[in-house]
Amino acid sequence: MLEEVERWLDARSWSAGDRPVQHLLSAKHATGQSVSVVLPALDEEATVGDIVSVIRRELVERVPLVDEVVVVDSGSSDRTAEVAAAAGARVVHRDAILPRIPAVPGKGEVLWRSLLVTGGDIVCFVDADLREFSADFVSGIVGPLLTDPDVHLVKAMYDRPLGAAPGQGGRVTELMARPLLNMHWPRLAGFVQPLGGEYAARRSLLERLPFPVGYGVELGMLVDALHLVGLDALAQVDVGVRVHRHQDGRALGRMAAAIYRTAQLRLARGHLVRPALTQFERGVDGFEPRTYAVDTEERPPMREIAEYTTRRVA
Repeated sequence: MLEEVERWLDARSWSAGDRPVQHLLSAKHATGQSVSVVLPALDEEATVGDIVSVIRRELVERVPLVDEVVVVDSGSSDRTAEVAAAAGARVVHRDAILPRIPAVPGKGEVLWRSLLVTGGDIVCFVDADLREFSADFVSGIVGPLLTDPDVHLVKAMYDRPLGAAPGQGGRVTELMARPLLNMHWPRLAGFVQPLGGEYAARRSLLERLPFPVGYGVELGMLVDALHLVGLDALAQVDVGVRVHRHQDGRALGRMAAAIYRTAQLRLARGHLVRPALTQFERGVDGFEPRTYAVDTEERPPMREIAEYTTRRVA
């Protein structure tokens, strides 16, 4: 590990308990910063309501740390929107945001569009499939942004059990993202959960970043933020244990392909010869190929979008 990264680990890695919520509230009042929490959601009726309820109870009503909780529904076929609204979130459908640009499927697409329907100086993203959710996932990662003006992006770090096996989650991280970062961006090798969906950043940074539309968004954001603001402006906070729904092996393969594509673009901005991934499933006649498109599209920095510029001026 680079000496610079060792120093960064000591200086920019914290625990959620290092900053008590009352301390954060004082910092928020002193600086006048507002906080938005965004949950991108697709068919998450089983978990989204509990997450929203915890955030509202602990960080809106008990302690007014969070100014708005927004669920962006990306086309759920279940009761995700109804459950989230009943729990107290403002629910916005992905397709209703910036309708002149047709939406494409993907998590990054939803996160990008969320900047147009939130107002916080700090934007905190939380996945909507978490179970046993704790408010530390939010307060922990917004804390450094409220208390340290030199910090611009904070990732959550945590244990990720796979069923009953501790520390065995995050398979795409260990098999794809971590090797890529260590080999090509070694200054980012200190991030425990580089692909984690829980992170917070200053709007002033997010609006300058391009957003890969799919699963590559977390890796792309981390790499681009490194180049824009430098390693010392990035940080991570330990929030404990993350329990969520796990994908099957084929879904993980498609995630890995999208992440590799995102890395490839940032390494060379070159042409991908075959932007597709073929996987195999056993059928009645043996193994049958299934080919999936790999996310190749990226949305431009939000500050280049006329509607966003107009909204910010207003």
